[in-house]
Amino acid sequence: MSQPQGDDLKLQESYRAAAKNHEEAADELRNFRILQRVFVFTLVGAVLLAGLLGYSVVVGLWHDKPVITRYVGLIAVLAVWAGMGYALWRNRKNIVLKSLEVRNKLHDKQSAAAKLPLDSASALRIYRESSLEMIDQYRRGAARNRRVHNMFQIAIIVGSITVTTLTAANSKQTAVHWSAAILSAVVSASAGVTGYFKFRERGYNLQSTADEIEKHFNAAQFQLDEYEEVEGENESEKEKARLRLYAKFVERIREEQRKRELQLEQTSSSDDRN
Repeated sequence: MSQPQGDDLKLQESYRAAAKNHEEAADELRNFRILQRVFVFTLVGAVLLAGLLGYSVVVGLWHDKPVITRYVGLIAVLAVWAGMGYALWRNRKNIVLKSLEVRNKLHDKQSAAAKLPLDSASALRIYRESSLEMIDQYRRGAARNRRVHNMFQIAIIVGSITVTTLTAANSKQTAVHWSAAILSAVVSASAGVTGYFKFRERGYNLQSTADEIEKHFNAAQFQLDEYEEVEGENESEKEKARLRLYAKFVERIREEQRKRELQLEQTSSSDDRN
């Protein structure tokens, strides 16, 4: 062995602590970003309500005596607007600080991993466990692409049906014609975006990669298929051989995924030129 067992255990423990700190910081950063989205949606809603209430106050001044609730509602919505704007500003600072902390924790994690001996079973076990994070990352990407694809498909289906209905109504109202034109543009844009970015294909590739890595993870853990018979003088050597074989398969799967992504990019670029 390149290092004593005690030193190996200390380095492994140091890596686990650094990985835990990084995960906690990354989780806090995700929470801040989710909170930022909530603030943005609330701010947009407050802006829309402020516009509607402001319009009702102006109309009330010209046509009727304004009710005090209009002013109270408008002031309340403007207060929410201002509060959400301030919260966005404060939370953005938190996101910047937390992003810096996550980068520092990631550097600590990478430094701890670099100290592990590459020829030890500990480093290979850590690689195997870290592949669970790869699986989760690929599946999150697949779910995100599926959501985007389904959103555009719903827009295309609902928009097409609505445009057909409005056109069949043959109404002479200008609003109906403008609505049909706008919906038709939305349908065309949605179809173009889905055809160019290929969200469904990207999601399928990511899900297939995650499933393939998980299959090898389970096979290596339970000593199935090609992981059942490996060469080694003792059980420790056999375990190390299984871990090396697992790392080899995972790297090959990741390389295939990168090639599929590159192929989709090249296909989109060629379609755009044509």
